[in-house]
Amino acid sequence: MKSTSMTATPGEALATGGVAVPFDTRHGAGQTQAQIHLRKIPLLADLSEDEMTRVKQELRIRQYAKREVVLHKGGHGDGLLFLLSGQLQVIDVTEDGRAIGLRMLAPGDFFGEIALINNSTRSASVVALTPVVVAFLPATTAMHLFSHSPSVANQMLRHLAQKIQRDSEFRALLSINNTAKRIYTYLVLMQSKQQRQPGEPAVVEDLPTHQDIANMINTSRETVTRALAVLTQKGIVQKDAHRLIIIKPDALEKLVQGE
Repeated sequence: MKSTSMTATPGEALATGGVAVPFDTRHGAGQTQAQIHLRKIPLLADLSEDEMTRVKQELRIRQYAKREVVLHKGGHGDGLLFLLSGQLQVIDVTEDGRAIGLRMLAPGDFFGEIALINNSTRSASVVALTPVVVAFLPATTAMHLFSHSPSVANQMLRHLAQKIQRDSEFRALLSINNTAKRIYTYLVLMQSKQQRQPGEPAVVEDLPTHQDIANMINTSRETVTRALAVLTQKGIVQKDAHRLIIIKPDALEKLVQGE
């Protein structure tokens, strides 16, 4: 998924319906005003004007540096968060201290909803893979939207259904014993998010680092590097600085099927 900032200069925001919200420059150390395209956040896009006004009053914008922890596992579900720019990874840490990647988050995604809905502690941590800008909506306001806004409720139901399907696909991926095939399957899952015609190249924007991919699929960084090198040599993929072009999606599918 292509990462696009949802923040803007004042002129851009006024031209596209953006609004000014308080911006915590260093988690409360100081505040300025940031222009945020609230209607570009999918979950908020169809809110009524009254609902949008309430969100605007409650929303707080925060910045995090690369590798900084945005949410800590075990923390209280005190709000709903939206990724506005940058890239995040949801991780869990095993008893022996290994970080296991669970999923990636791109701009427009929201997170923290499970602990909020269940009124429970957070089941995983969220770490910034790049410098990020995140919007925080307090629990009271978020729960009001869940129960009073039909558009938010419908989107949340679709999101939870997709989450169940995605988690099922990921469990199946981790059950693959062949490490190379596990890497190829992960790339197929990433390319499936792209809207394209059958056989057309798929572009994976903001490709995670080899280490982040390794964390996601329980292998080593060196193994990921070797597997991508093999795909490049075969002309199946082409790697740019921050993206992966899957030139021959059908050939990648055949490797996944063991053909």
